[in-house]
Amino acid sequence: MWYDDCLLVVRCILCTALERHILVYWKSPTLMATQSPSFKTRAQMVAESLREKILNGEIKAGEPLRQDSIAKSFDVSRIPVREALLQLEAQGLVKFVPHKGAVATELSVRDIGELFELRALIEGEILFQALDNMTEQALAKAGEILAVFDHALETGTRVENWSELNYEFHSTLYAPANKPLTMEVIEGLNTKSDRYIRLQLLLTDGIPKAEEEHRQILTLCGQRDKHGAVVLLRKHILEAGDAIKQVLVQQGSLDK
Repeated sequence: MWYDDCLLVVRCILCTALERHILVYWKSPTLMATQSPSFKTRAQMVAESLREKILNGEIKAGEPLRQDSIAKSFDVSRIPVREALLQLEAQGLVKFVPHKGAVATELSVRDIGELFELRALIEGEILFQALDNMTEQALAKAGEILAVFDHALETGTRVENWSELNYEFHSTLYAPANKPLTMEVIEGLNTKSDRYIRLQLLLTDGIPKAEEEHRQILTLCGQRDKHGAVVLLRKHILEAGDAIKQVLVQQGSLDK
């Protein structure tokens, strides 16, 4: 049943992604010229700062995000703050609660399960398609990213970039499929998975396992072993989700 539900959700996400591309198409240079670059820069600056604080735990789950206070701390008006919060809502990091305003979202067993199941479903399919067009250059690039990622994991540095490097490695393998809408969906799912990936690597013994499985996936891709690469990729994603659920349940950190 969850497989059918996942497919339904994927169709909805793809429709949303398509609508976003249509909106971008209709933004002509004349219309773009009327928009304030400084406003967009301020909103993005606020969004990125709040996002990092949520992901690293500085802003706790359920903590209210007061627009006036945020605007004052960044020396901006409430307009870019509101835009930033809407961006974070779209990424699943913030939700708007009646009579309370914006709050950082809670960690949820259901959300973790759904996110990683969707990732396994979609990313397995796009890797299967990508392998038909994968070049040695793409494999070499993925290998270079993996080396940087492995070094960051082994030295415990650049924690804030771990999930970004993880996504960069995976997306490099998926890019040859030439599926921009699907990649947009995958990027959104990975953004929502960001905090879970960091927690999984920090709170479990998942680092050696992740490094080894990444190397194996890259090797299987180099061998053009579609079945082996896809099976291992899906196992890699699903087991990461299971590991973080187990740790957070033990710590009593999850919202059912």
